[in-house]
Amino acid sequence: MNLTAPATIANYIGGSLQAPIGGKYMDNINPATGKVYSQTPDSDMKDVEEAVGAAKAAFPTWSTTPAEERFSILNKIAQLIDDNLNVLAMAETNDNGKPLWLSKMVDIPRASSNFRFFATGIMHFSTESHNMENKAINYTIRQPIGVVGCISPWNLPLYLFTWKIAPALAAGNCVIAKPSEVTPMTAYLLSIICMKAGLPAGVLNILHGGGPNCGSAIVSHPDIKAISFTGSTRAGRDIASIAAPMFKKVSLELGGKNPNIIFADCDWDKMMRTTLQSSFSNQGQICLCGSRILVEESIYEKFKAEFVTRAKKLTVGDPLDDTSRQGAIVSKLHFDKVLGCIALAKEEGGTVLAGGNVVKLTGRCEDGLFIEPTIIEGLGPNCRTNMEEIFGPVVTIQSFKTEDEALQLANTSDYGLSATIWTQDVSRANRVAGKVHSGIIWVNCWLLRDLRTPFGGFKNSGVGREGGWDALRFFTEPKNVCIEL
Repeated sequence: MNLTAPATIANYIGGSLQAPIGGKYMDNINPATGKVYSQTPDSDMKDVEEAVGAAKAAFPTWSTTPAEERFSILNKIAQLIDDNLNVLAMAETNDNGKPLWLSKMVDIPRASSNFRFFATGIMHFSTESHNMENKAINYTIRQPIGVVGCISPWNLPLYLFTWKIAPALAAGNCVIAKPSEVTPMTAYLLSIICMKAGLPAGVLNILHGGGPNCGSAIVSHPDIKAISFTGSTRAGRDIASIAAPMFKKVSLELGGKNPNIIFADCDWDKMMRTTLQSSFSNQGQICLCGSRILVEESIYEKFKAEFVTRAKKLTVGDPLDDTSRQGAIVSKLHFDKVLGCIALAKEEGGTVLAGGNVVKLTGRCEDGLFIEPTIIEGLGPNCRTNMEEIFGPVVTIQSFKTEDEALQLANTSDYGLSATIWTQDVSRANRVAGKVHSGIIWVNCWLLRDLRTPFGGFKNSGVGREGGWDALRFFTEPKNVCIEL
């Protein structure tokens, strides 16, 4: 199998690669070099209409394909992802700007795990029965919805793309999927892998394009019965406004402004290593990053000094260099947004303790988009810097005196995706975990993920849950059958 990143990306519709019907393309830019390296389709309603037609034609057969056969195909896709780790990792790094070692270690392995997990899971998916004491028996069956839409973001491109597609396909649906137009390459390469794996034509259709033309057409299409979306809260609000009046099922995984709560009795070395990672991994471009660091007052100065020292040692450099700990910001638009957020923090009275500057490299990356890991203190909990998602290598640090004050600071945000708690007191850990308004709580760890667990947030961080049985339930409709005895 010869998997290569092409100069011109194609849509994947009805089992074949196709140019966009309108003939329009967008530049695909490598953020580490600032140079265009491929062309991406700028698809619109016509492409969506063709893809929906292919999906509808494929649905009757795919929805009744035995689970074991679906498992075999999806498991083969997982294996082909593993077999092409190096090619896919390079494509991810060229698109996203993240270090190549990170793409190899996290993004691509997780993509294959997603397919393998849900391929296996569908064969163990069970439903309930209820006996009405010699009157009747009720049993529940869960059936695939039909044609569903999956829209994924640019920060973990193949990782999150497959997180949506795999359960939808495993449950027997046909999918119209749109990756971010900022990072399209691995989704295109997945098209080739699906063809090689023998996925029937029309079961998965991958369309490339922007949100206003392609994404909106997917969300508003009357024959697409469910939408799974990961992205910004603003976009999620727009999607909900379109989908709700059409009574579509909607799963929205949106932003986060996650607190990292550090008590004085923490395991210091482990906490420090992990906090550095949870602050700046993937250039802070992970919805689960701890962007508000809350530190008990008695250890605040010690924490600040060591955290700043360690952050300043993080190497910002060419993503292809194994020594680079920080790569490029994903796009010029986002680069400018992050710099604007740093400027706002200064206007609000914040003090930049580390970073805050553009990094200018030489050679291959002289026109790249790089920003130093940035640490800011001196800001109150209600300022914009501490309320609005930055989604970059920027964190704030604040101190607290009591557990109640820590909880008040943690819960001030309008978001509620994740939180991390550092303490050796198991009673305190359970008590605080129960009171923090977040959907995911890590105690003395970060980003330790079990794919069986529900994933999602409170408040402005979204609606619904992904992962495990929750994902398979979302992509199916329950039907109760009552038989009188």
